[in-house]
Amino acid sequence: MTFFARIMFVASLVLGGVAAQAQDEDYRIRPGDALTIEILEDPTLNRTVTVLPNGQISFPYAGSVRASQRTISQVEAALRGGISSNFASPPNVFVTVSPTTKTTSSRGSSKINVYFLGEIANPGMTSIRSGTTLLQAIAVGGGFSKFAATKRLQLRRTNPVTGVQSVTKVDYKALANGASLETVIELKDGDVILVPERRLFE
Repeated sequence: MTFFARIMFVASLVLGGVAAQAQDEDYRIRPGDALTIEILEDPTLNRTVTVLPNGQISFPYAGSVRASQRTISQVEAALRGGISSNFASPPNVFVTVSPTTKTTSSRGSSKINVYFLGEIANPGMTSIRSGTTLLQAIAVGGGFSKFAATKRLQLRRTNPVTGVQSVTKVDYKALANGASLETVIELKDGDVILVPERRLFE
């Protein structure tokens, strides 16, 4: 990229960022929101992340960063501080937000948001019908990758009152071979389905 083109690119990002912040300067980020993060000095870091139920996002070099209840500029500052040690000078960080919405179908059934992480075909947040079971949600997630440890699925649920997280482990491989769950697990809003990576020789 030429010096002139670089300057124009920076200017467009700055103006775009200013416009977005001017429009949403009072908006507080919420769990389920999608954040598009751009690092001018290293575009390989650019990505879209989903704010998890605990209010955190994960970003290279910065690790876990609290995003919930913060403004766009506050998240930009937190990310900049988290990754600055990897750059010669503080990098330019730009964040745009796509807010989540809870929807209702034409038949009146409510929707909930669940999150897929790890070795699954379609990671990220998905809106599903209230009452959907764990196994049905896995089908919605598109199934597992070839590296999935299907014997060690985790359903992580955070108590909205206490903030305490519980973990339920599920052996999907056994279920696929004919076993049955002791109880049907219906998902709740904010549930996280984590599919670990298979260990060597597992």
